[in-house]
Amino acid sequence: MNSKLLKKTLLIISGILFQSNINAQMFVSANTNVFVNNEVVYIKQGLELNAASSNFYLRKDAQLLQASTVAGANKGVGNLSVFQEGSTNNFQFNYWCSPVGGNIATAGNSPFGITQLKDIVDLTNSNNPTILAMNNYNGTASPLAIAPFWINKLVASSGYSNWTQVGSASSINAGEGFTMKGTSGTNLTTVNGVQNNPTSQQRYDFRGKPNDGTISINVLDQEFTLTGNPYPSAIDLSAFLTDAINCTGIAYFWEQDKTVSSHYIADYKGGYGTFSPVSRSGSGIYVPATFYSYDGSGNEGSSTGTGGIYERRFSPVGQGFMIDGTANGTVEMKNSYRVFVKEGASNYSQFNKSANQNKTKTNGDYLSKIQSVSGFDYTKVSLLPTPQIRFNTLMNNQGVRQLALAFIPEATDGVDRAMDAMSSSDDSPADVYFVLEDTEYVIDAVNFDVDKSIPIGFRNGDQANYKITVKEILNFTEANNVYLHDKVADKYFDIKNDFHELTLPAGVNNTQFEITFKSNSTLGVKDLASESFVVYQNNSTKNLTINNPLLIDLATCGLYDVAGKLIFSKKDLGVNSSYKFSTSGLGDGIYIVKLSTKDNIEVGKKIIIRN
Repeated sequence: MNSKLLKKTLLIISGILFQSNINAQMFVSANTNVFVNNEVVYIKQGLELNAASSNFYLRKDAQLLQASTVAGANKGVGNLSVFQEGSTNNFQFNYWCSPVGGNIATAGNSPFGITQLKDIVDLTNSNNPTILAMNNYNGTASPLAIAPFWINKLVASSGYSNWTQVGSASSINAGEGFTMKGTSGTNLTTVNGVQNNPTSQQRYDFRGKPNDGTISINVLDQEFTLTGNPYPSAIDLSAFLTDAINCTGIAYFWEQDKTVSSHYIADYKGGYGTFSPVSRSGSGIYVPATFYSYDGSGNEGSSTGTGGIYERRFSPVGQGFMIDGTANGTVEMKNSYRVFVKEGASNYSQFNKSANQNKTKTNGDYLSKIQSVSGFDYTKVSLLPTPQIRFNTLMNNQGVRQLALAFIPEATDGVDRAMDAMSSSDDSPADVYFVLEDTEYVIDAVNFDVDKSIPIGFRNGDQANYKITVKEILNFTEANNVYLHDKVADKYFDIKNDFHELTLPAGVNNTQFEITFKSNSTLGVKDLASESFVVYQNNSTKNLTINNPLLIDLATCGLYDVAGKLIFSKKDLGVNSSYKFSTSGLGDGIYIVKLSTKDNIEVGKKIIIRN
């Protein structure tokens, strides 16, 4: 923070408050600038930016916290200015939620419009953007030009056709999210060491009256609403989701395949990542998006890829996300959720930035104190992962669906709000999911019992191939084995050390398969063969080594990534006592070695490659 400037401003404010008997907690008079750098400002009640020349600049992760419990106490026609970077080019969407509204003198939040997104010139100056015609679909970075055709909002609606086009109108209410595509080209203007657009990372200057107070967000039963963080500070997303009883307590984040350069829906490849808070005592669980293709009407087609892993506990300034209603009514965004957390993965708060200059301090396995409006004790928030097993399923050798099975002592076998996360892809032609109360879920929280079985379902419009395996086990040691149990054939397949491949006919299969932690089979020929092979990765020599002391006739050796995609295959290996295969060209990660003998016995082993 520029302490001298802020101190001087506060002295001026103090005098004005005393002389004029103004009710605002902070008053910024005409021709006055408040500049905050890399720090937090806390205002117990309202902020008045009195004149058009009253400016409040938040720079370099600076944030504004307010504690009013009314519907919005800020007023004035001056501007708060805060920077935020998108993460897309002119062909992909970001989901946003503005931290500011229009400039009106009276108290209360006001609607936002894209004309309030400015083109950054330097530390305090910005230019108005060019708003393109509705038939011009490509925004540009230098000078900043925005294509209003892609500005849409989704208020308590579920179908693609129910999106409302906003365009350049100032009709996005506080708490309403909106979509916007990025820009093409680059903008090399650099402020605070960050370029406006080095490529596909357009930075905007949000300018207007800062949103404040309790904001009601409309929801409808079993329908999605696009909302987000509406404040010029981070929010505790887990606190909001666990409190918002008229929604499922789950947030969904849109991602797109950035290699696709097309505005046609039929060319889109994207999907929704899923965040479950589980509770306020941890960092939550995030399952990456499964990318799907889309037809011209916006219906999901085949799976095509997988999104990234993000930290979502704290939602940064400007971030938009979906929530799913469970009743007709509202949920409330409140000042009490506001926290001073700087953006970045190490701070459990990601929009676009992947690193921090200032990391959140930790106290062993717990967060250190975080400045917040609520006074919640963040030193009791565990940084250890929620105990869980993550499953990867490769569908038709294309996209990967990841599922997370979490182990929470308080969880039930039914649906638990803000723990279990419903799938957002229930109309896709092929998918895999947990089955809870005849509904599809991508995160399932249960109380662990070694005798428990977890129903898992498969849905496909046409015949489909699936390869399922355990990707990783996090902070959990009680499951020595993990099996996919085919209840019809009464066969157990080890998916902890191997993957199981199955091809299913068209239809919905929600009853044939389950995840178990023990089998009812005795040690057989396959188990003896599996125990006889010694498979290990020698990272110092960058070789995969297989010892075959019983000289079993080995037909094939295949190496797969943890999603089930074949990396290489060796055939007709014979009866050698050992085999070595180079892994020098492979990336770090977990891989699956799959051996097949001449007697048609298959053996799977997992290895870790570190190059």
